[in-house]
Amino acid sequence: MIVSDLMSKDVIYVNPETSVTDARALMTKENVNKLPVLDSDNRLVGIVTKNDLSKAAPSDATTLDMYELSYLLSKLKVEKVMVKKVTTVQQNEVIEEAARIMADKNVGCLPVMNEDLLVGIITESDLFHAFIEMFGARHHGVRFMANVAEKPGELAKISQSIAELGGNIVSVVTSEGADVSKRGITCKVTHVSIEQVKSLLESMDITPDDIREV
Repeated sequence: MIVSDLMSKDVIYVNPETSVTDARALMTKENVNKLPVLDSDNRLVGIVTKNDLSKAAPSDATTLDMYELSYLLSKLKVEKVMVKKVTTVQQNEVIEEAARIMADKNVGCLPVMNEDLLVGIITESDLFHAFIEMFGARHHGVRFMANVAEKPGELAKISQSIAELGGNIVSVVTSEGADVSKRGITCKVTHVSIEQVKSLLESMDITPDDIREV
C-alpha cells in the first residue's frame, strides 16, 4: 500500500486569518482534531490541533467573564497558535514509512503532498485500518505465530505445505526478534482446521509461540 491508497482526500482546512473560535467550531462540526492551514496561494503554511486551540484559551483562573473571553478568542487568529514547521509526506510514499515518520516525530497525522500541493491527509486511524487489513482481521481462520530459520525458502516451504492442505493464506507478517538467526512470522490461514495446522507445523519441526482460531 502507498499513502494515496489510505489518505483522506477531502481535506478540511483553514487559513491563517481564521479565528480560533471558528477553527474550534469547524473541528466540532466535522469531528476532526487537526486542521491544515493554507495561505491565499493554497500553500501549506501550518497545522493546528485541538490541543493548540485549548492552550490558546485563558486559564480557569482568569477574571474575564464569558463574553470577554469569547471576544478575545474571536480576535485571536490561527496563525498565532498553529505549528509552522509541518512534517509532511508525499502521496507516493509507502505506508510503513508514513507510520515510521509519525512514530519518530510523535505526530498523529501527516498532510499528504503532491510536490508542493496539499492533496490529502493521513492519520493514525487510517493506519489502524491498514493494520486490520494486513493481519486479515476480518477473516475467520487459524492464526499462528512462530520463529523460523532466517534463510531463503523457509516461508515458501510453509506456504506450499498450507496450499497442499487446501488452505489459503490471507495474511503473513514477518518481524525481527532477539535471535538474529530466526525470523518471526504471524500467519493467518482459512479453509483448514487448527488441528491440521498444528499437525503441519509439527511435521516441519516448527513450534508455534501461539496458535488460535480467530
